[in-house]
Amino acid sequence: MSDHANPLLERSFPVPFDRIAPADVAPAVAEILARAHERIDRLGAGRGGGYEEVMGELDAISESVARAWAPVSHLNNVASTPELREAYGAALPEITRFSSRLHHHEGLFRRLRDFAASSEGAGLKGVRRRNLDRTLRDFRRAGAELEPEGKTELETLQIELSELGRRFEEHLLEETAAFRKVIRSPDRLAGLPETALERAAELAAAREEEGWLLTLDMPSVQAVLQHADDRELRREIHAAYLDRCTGGDRDNAPIIERILEIRRRMAALLGYRDFPDYRLETLMAGKGDRVRAFVDDLAGRTEPFHQRDTAELKRSAAQTGLGALEPWDVSWLMEKLRRERFEIDDEMLRPWFPLEEVQKGLFEIARQLFGLRVERVENDAVWHPEVAFFEVGDEAGLHRGSFYTDWFPRETKRQGAWMDSLVTGGPGPNGAFDPHLGFIGGNFTPPTPSRPALLTHREVRTLFHEFGHLLHHICSTVEVRALAGVNVAWDWVEVPSQIMENWCWEPTALDLFARHHQTGAGLPPEMLERLLAARRFMAGWMQMRQLSFANLDLALHRRYDGTVPVMEYARRLLRPFVPSGRFVERHILPSFAHLFAGGYASAYYSYLWSETLEADAFSRFREDGVLNPDVGREFRDRILARGDSRDADELFRDFRGRDPDPEALIRRNLGEAQGDCGR
Repeated sequence: MSDHANPLLERSFPVPFDRIAPADVAPAVAEILARAHERIDRLGAGRGGGYEEVMGELDAISESVARAWAPVSHLNNVASTPELREAYGAALPEITRFSSRLHHHEGLFRRLRDFAASSEGAGLKGVRRRNLDRTLRDFRRAGAELEPEGKTELETLQIELSELGRRFEEHLLEETAAFRKVIRSPDRLAGLPETALERAAELAAAREEEGWLLTLDMPSVQAVLQHADDRELRREIHAAYLDRCTGGDRDNAPIIERILEIRRRMAALLGYRDFPDYRLETLMAGKGDRVRAFVDDLAGRTEPFHQRDTAELKRSAAQTGLGALEPWDVSWLMEKLRRERFEIDDEMLRPWFPLEEVQKGLFEIARQLFGLRVERVENDAVWHPEVAFFEVGDEAGLHRGSFYTDWFPRETKRQGAWMDSLVTGGPGPNGAFDPHLGFIGGNFTPPTPSRPALLTHREVRTLFHEFGHLLHHICSTVEVRALAGVNVAWDWVEVPSQIMENWCWEPTALDLFARHHQTGAGLPPEMLERLLAARRFMAGWMQMRQLSFANLDLALHRRYDGTVPVMEYARRLLRPFVPSGRFVERHILPSFAHLFAGGYASAYYSYLWSETLEADAFSRFREDGVLNPDVGREFRDRILARGDSRDADELFRDFRGRDPDPEALIRRNLGEAQGDCGR
């Protein structure tokens, strides 16, 4: 098959997603890997050579495979038909095997070490020095120094691990899509907002059902758990959501146990005490002991606020006539209490957050702060009609990159919200700049026949969050692609995304995008005051929930040895963080894709670690002006543009002028002092 015939072998920009078919995957992967292996063998057989001949060629080989595989992986997330899942699953072991064999190629490792010992290699400075050091480190971490039998075992484990992650995600997608609950009586849906009712009726009509159809996609689940007055309905949806992948052919518990076993064995094979020490070696935290201390310290300082919030939820459950607090009551009670105390809730705010206006306002903030121009352009080469395409330029007119958006749930689309770096560009030869290509998407409440897509404030924050990841990708000016954009320490990667959420709370920023979808009026001042007053509401409960997941992640990867069923082990770990044993009868583990199908294994703490850094970094904007373009350009040029070209703590000091303040997160989220725990 020629390059022209197979779109996965083209290097066109943007990607011709509309022409990619499942049948293209196998031949494209076979051809791109055959070419890559030939180049690796030539490179490994050679002698001498300068930076471009050795490091430049190695980077180009890796990039060629990533460029062809990225669209396949992306489509498996957003348009996962059975045919594509089959093609993806068949090709994934070969992609995994390529990475393993590259790092185990003795000739290649020898040539890298020879270059490092040469006069040119020893004299490297800056990003090239860092690239060589990082590459040698990655080869060692991938087992380049193991004996042949060790390399063979490690490769086998890595292939199995990638397959298990694929099956975990596939099970979750199928279990989510399989659930449908038709409601015939409107009384059972009392309390649900009009937006949710319209969508449920639309879904039912599309399947020729009478009534309202509830699913397990996030907008549907959240609507029921937050707003449905029918306690039994809340219990049913809560149970269905957490029961995904807990039995039958799609049971994820055996997969989890095997994944943990493989990770333990890999760490031991490579000479590490445990998997967290292996995983964290390249992160800011460095070791599992440091993460353990971070989580324990933050949990201790959060505990008084958590106790306050738990007591309030229990009182409210009793006063409302519910009796004992149950897991399916929490979101409903939180919304009820927030309405009572602050006269505000998510649904009340929706009319002021139409998706199109929020995006326009976000792009205007990017223009004012970072000097970036975002414009929508026509592009029919996409995977679904709801997908939009944008180009990003800077104040000098340089095309920095382009990106896709895809915001609404589909049965063939994964849960959650995320960003993909589809093509990493950057400075090229002769002063040229190759544009980046990215994606941001999620599962927001879609439009209905009577109204546009209206977001909750939580969904607004999610949109800003993913755009922050995108900025980190598209603003990169690092010449080495492997060190560019979001290719950074995992506990640093969330800083640009989480810092963007701050503008969702700032009055001057809200003025740019909070517009009523019918009247165009801005958010009324009294409603803005109530929104800001409610910011810390139940923050102790929410922060402790994140800490419980970080603790679960770390303990599973440090202490779990398989002698207890993993579901029971998780119950024991989660129990100290919740009000009663009822809260752990069902739990997140079988659907915890962050740990078992994503990149957060032993690193879930990084959300709170990064949030501590960004809370302090944003204080610079508060001091100098939240829309101050000088501070914005500094953030762009000193953090967003720099990727992994320097250590993250150096980049932070470069922007903030000092080391991080560890109290910044507690002050912002929970209050100035523990005395604030009182009412």
